[in-house]
Amino acid sequence: MQLGVFIFSTDYSIDISELAVALEDRGFGSLFVPEHTHIPTSRKTPFRRDRELPKEYKHTYDPFVALSFAAAATKTLQVGTGICLVPQRDPIVTAKCVASLDRLSDGRFVFGIGGGWNVDEMENHGAQYKTRFKLLREHVLAMKALWTEEEAAFHGEMVDFDPVWSYPKPVQVPHPPVILGGETDYTLNRVIEFCDGWFPRASHGFDPAECMTRLRNAADAVGRDMSTLSVTVFRAPADKAVLDSYAEAGITRGLLELPSAGRDEVLRLLDDYAPLLS
Repeated sequence: MQLGVFIFSTDYSIDISELAVALEDRGFGSLFVPEHTHIPTSRKTPFRRDRELPKEYKHTYDPFVALSFAAAATKTLQVGTGICLVPQRDPIVTAKCVASLDRLSDGRFVFGIGGGWNVDEMENHGAQYKTRFKLLREHVLAMKALWTEEEAAFHGEMVDFDPVWSYPKPVQVPHPPVILGGETDYTLNRVIEFCDGWFPRASHGFDPAECMTRLRNAADAVGRDMSTLSVTVFRAPADKAVLDSYAEAGITRGLLELPSAGRDEVLRLLDDYAPLLS
């Protein structure tokens, strides 16, 4: 099982290029970053359990720009979005961002996606909470066409365009892996239908054996080959025994959390995490 990290990369935390090099030097396999384009000051959408929204949510870099710096500073480290808020993005522009980053990183990009939780934020982009997953599905299918077809067209209910040329194409064939966040059965059905992997959170009662069984049952129900699916666990615990149980269950990747802090604090924590790699 690959061990990686995620961080809300911000304008006040460790430089992402330095972090990427430090990860690669220590043997970590991947670096993921979340996305928030902005945070409406209305705060009509409460944070988890009505907690105060952490500062880093308001200070995140654009994920594609940040990951480009991380990829440019490294040779083998995978870079990924965790998660990209696909319903809030134009699919044609996002398809080009994904393909460009995958090509410039020589095929090291992982496209983690989700529907989002902040109603105010998505409404500023013209998306609606009730239909966000319907929009996400059409965006993903449209982007797949743009990545794989020489003259791509898409005609859906929410996304519609006639044949276009869209280059560059990604290095990874047919495209970078698309992994979907969430824990519900609805999420699993979406993973099986149009994604390449599942991206659940460990903080939501993740039991590796049970969850792999759920995924396998969902795949078997429609004849999807489990070997075509990956599982990345977000906010995996820094516990060797738990991580070993993930590996035994067949989990592909675990992502440890890093704080949005300065270099000294983050690098010390990486050194604390390093024994988990053995």
